[in-house]
Amino acid sequence: MRIFFSYLVVLTTFFSGVRAQMTLENPILPGFYPDPAICKAGSDYYMVTSTFVYFPGIPVLHSKDLKNWKQIGSAISRPSQMDFMGEQVSRGLFAPAINHHNGIFYITCTDIDHGGNFIITATNPAGPWSNPVYIKEARGIDPSLFFEGDRAFIIYNSDPPENKSLYSGHRTVRIYELDLTTLKVKGAEKILVNGGVDLSKKPVWIEAPHIYKRNDFYYLMAAEGGTSVNHSEVIFRSKDVRGPYIPYEKNPILTQRHLDPGRKNPISSVGHADLVEGPDGNTYAVFLGVRPYAGDFYNTGRETFIAPVKWVDGWPIINADYKEVQYKYNVNWKEQKHADQLPITGNFSLKVAFKDSLNTQFLFLRTNNPDWYSFRKNKNALTINLLPETILEKGNPAFIGRRQQHLNSSASTEMDFSAQNENEKAGLIIFQNENHFYYMCKSIDNKKNVIQLFKGNPASNQMDLLKQIVLPKSQNKVYFKISSDKDHYSFWYGSSNKNWKLLADKLDGKFLSTAVAKGFVGSLYGIYATSAGKVSNNQAVYSWFGYSGNDSTY
Repeated sequence: MRIFFSYLVVLTTFFSGVRAQMTLENPILPGFYPDPAICKAGSDYYMVTSTFVYFPGIPVLHSKDLKNWKQIGSAISRPSQMDFMGEQVSRGLFAPAINHHNGIFYITCTDIDHGGNFIITATNPAGPWSNPVYIKEARGIDPSLFFEGDRAFIIYNSDPPENKSLYSGHRTVRIYELDLTTLKVKGAEKILVNGGVDLSKKPVWIEAPHIYKRNDFYYLMAAEGGTSVNHSEVIFRSKDVRGPYIPYEKNPILTQRHLDPGRKNPISSVGHADLVEGPDGNTYAVFLGVRPYAGDFYNTGRETFIAPVKWVDGWPIINADYKEVQYKYNVNWKEQKHADQLPITGNFSLKVAFKDSLNTQFLFLRTNNPDWYSFRKNKNALTINLLPETILEKGNPAFIGRRQQHLNSSASTEMDFSAQNENEKAGLIIFQNENHFYYMCKSIDNKKNVIQLFKGNPASNQMDLLKQIVLPKSQNKVYFKISSDKDHYSFWYGSSNKNWKLLADKLDGKFLSTAVAKGFVGSLYGIYATSAGKVSNNQAVYSWFGYSGNDSTY
């Protein structure tokens, strides 16, 4: 049960001048980690985020201190659990929530095109997680659970009353009681919120609801205003879990929509929050936000942020002491790092050797089919079969990607590949969706080894050749690097990891932004090989994958 206790935490309030033991740095999950939800089990914290059609789906991350997060598994890790084939990148899984109750972990989520809202369970948050149980009666998106004693409830965004919209974006928040033994609804559905805080003002997209209990009140928190620049978080409360819920007169409790978009290093579009008790006994909120450049352009997608919550007159206010969401918050508890944690926050560089498996930071499109990739243990290399499927389609191309987590970043790889036909290509890609990407690859043209640079074309659903250079005929091994500087991407190739030649400089990065490409995802760097619609027996061999990020706000 999500309960926030009202008591004085002596150690955290004694002498306000005491120096904090730790600094929370935002974003706590940089890059494409949207729609966060969190729960606490003992002294452990677990968080989940949306993945849409990327596979494995729904990362499960663990922390002891709300700062250092390690992915311990994925809730959707078996192709038998879920099928995203044929779906556009921004479909698939929307907005998971995670709960812990009586030794069992529950994740609720929406498979937007197949089955709708569902529940999966596990006794170990690292997995394995059960097959989904679909809650057909709970029609809508963004489900979450609330537990009180032996009772459980599912809360979700749904259609307007009688499916009659009074305006575009008119939605409701609804509730069903849930039988935990059968995971079936029982009793009658009830509308808790119609439209939003004030129906007369035509509020839009009331979504991502959570219910908490504190003292004698049930608090219903939800996002409002859509997930872009007008995003916000609002709060209601009631003496009964099934309402009526009265909105806070000073809503919203979190937004940045009123601030100057030209401010330095903005964090915007904040909302879709969840509350949790911190190690100091106080309340904290995790929520999504973005770090835009040049107005509302961003390539890193919607990310996960954290801020303290202050209770004022019985209402929770997120980021109460500041107008702007801060990049750093000082807190009074001890930092607890994971001994074997891969870098995920702050500025870092890493180089992943392909030895015998892929780490949790790598993602496939729509499913994981190990038939087209394998590891050469004696050479520490990853072999990828060239597939007829292309990145422009909605299948499972030979693509393995990693999130772009910084505005200033780079990705690199070493590849051994010899094309036999002009349709055979292998290389490095920066990918936002099926039509918005840049692809640097090795191929042949007129029987000559070439490096090619392509750009996705949304109008033709093809890719356009931007540049081509000829390589020595004997050169099979090549190094690729793509670097980003906010709205510019540069492309490099070389014969070694220290001998780079510029292929193209400062190409348009806004092409990869959410504002241009649309959808709900961020950009991924990835390795990608294809035979472009024709059967091929050829293979590309990748030795390692490197990533580096360096943002001024860290």
